[in-house]
Amino acid sequence: MNRLSTVSSEVDTHLQMMSAYTKGREAFEHGYYRESVESLVQAIALVNRNSPLDGEMQMWLVTAYQAAGQQQEAISLCRKLQMHGHWETRKQSKRLLYILEAPQLEKKSEWLTQIPDLSEVNEEDVKERMGVGNFTPSVTKLRPTEPEPIDWSQVDTKESNIVWVALIALLLVLGGLVWLG
Repeated sequence: MNRLSTVSSEVDTHLQMMSAYTKGREAFEHGYYRESVESLVQAIALVNRNSPLDGEMQMWLVTAYQAAGQQQEAISLCRKLQMHGHWETRKQSKRLLYILEAPQLEKKSEWLTQIPDLSEVNEEDVKERMGVGNFTPSVTKLRPTEPEPIDWSQVDTKESNIVWVALIALLLVLGGLVWLG
């Protein structure tokens, strides 16, 4: 019975770890970076150290730290991962560390678009300014337009020299194929 409770406990731990890991990845993918960090830290606490899954989780944590604005934590963890037991994790952390430590480019103000803060604007004020109220737009049906007929008297129908050159080239190629075949 003791062995059964041990296996049951290991399964529960594994399920908790995978649940936290999945929750952390989904939070990251939806832009909830702080929640992602919390869930990934929980998952990493339950995973076997130096395993490929541990490395994968920690790489996700590095990117979550960076996205959450915790640059120093991301760099610190990335440096630590360069000594990880799994070679793929070491390789990825080395590449990511190079990116994280790269100097930031100076952003000129003319390159950026300023987005106004609309948190203080009332919905009623917006309706007033835009004239929104009892306005109901009318729906007009668009009729399909017919293409204009082509006036053939205006089209230059003289044969071009390129047609004759292409035709002669085609005949030469075909004749060569027949002769070689």
